[in-house]
Amino acid sequence: MSVFSIDKPNNPQGIALPVVFDSPHSGTDYPEDFGYACDFETLTSAEDQYVEELFANVPAYGITFLHAHFPRSYIDPNRAFDDIDRELLNEDWSGPFEINPSPRSHAGIGLIRRLVKPGIPVYDRALTSEEIVQRIEKYYRPYHGALETLMKDAHYNFGQVWHINCHSMPSASAYPKRSIGLIGNRPKPVDFVLGDRDGTSCDRELTSSLRTFIRSLGYSVATNDPFKGVELVDKYSAPSKGYHSLQLEINKSLYMSEKTGEKLGHFDEFKTHIDQISAFCADFVESRLVDLAAD
Repeated sequence: MSVFSIDKPNNPQGIALPVVFDSPHSGTDYPEDFGYACDFETLTSAEDQYVEELFANVPAYGITFLHAHFPRSYIDPNRAFDDIDRELLNEDWSGPFEINPSPRSHAGIGLIRRLVKPGIPVYDRALTSEEIVQRIEKYYRPYHGALETLMKDAHYNFGQVWHINCHSMPSASAYPKRSIGLIGNRPKPVDFVLGDRDGTSCDRELTSSLRTFIRSLGYSVATNDPFKGVELVDKYSAPSKGYHSLQLEINKSLYMSEKTGEKLGHFDEFKTHIDQISAFCADFVESRLVDLAAD
């Protein structure tokens, strides 16, 4: 089973821009050695369902698209490799590095998920250190290696690279701490969240311009609230050196039924808006390259 796919730019101009989109959580190939015990339908709810399909047209705009084939519930590439939950183990950790569980592991959603949802365990067994290390070496490191190579190659050729980390969020999680408004007397969920780790992972001009553009399409947009970006945005960003990384979260209820998992009737129309967002990112980067060439 292949770990990921890389869809190369295929735009009519034949230009590959220094833009990389990646979808780390939309994989649907469940490894035979997973050994999960929860209901499969519940397990699939952890996926960023249809995100890979929503962004499938980005190569037409000169953008490279990396997407994982394995599910995030098996191993999550958007976590630090050492964010390992001790409660999953049947033994003291014996891997080749020290583990450093974060609050995400304590909540059951670290590198290897313990809970598919609050109160619902993924496994009815403990995992071995060897089993976890094998997942890291076979799935996690190759995915990270592919993203790092794509970004370094683009940076070498252009002196700049922009990375859009694509995700979806359950509507129940789409409530900013700073309310964007009310529906009746209840807080209103947001449609999109842009995460640049409080301005540290990406040129603020892209974050601001993209927010304005998405709002022009009729959607509500929050920045760094409630999601700022995690490992993939943090690890490969260095704006002062020309490495820009931005997380894009989409409310699932905009395009699918969260109850049945089926696409909504206007899925294709919504996808055209994602195409417009992708084209906007490409145009933004292309304009910046022209500005740099003119310096």
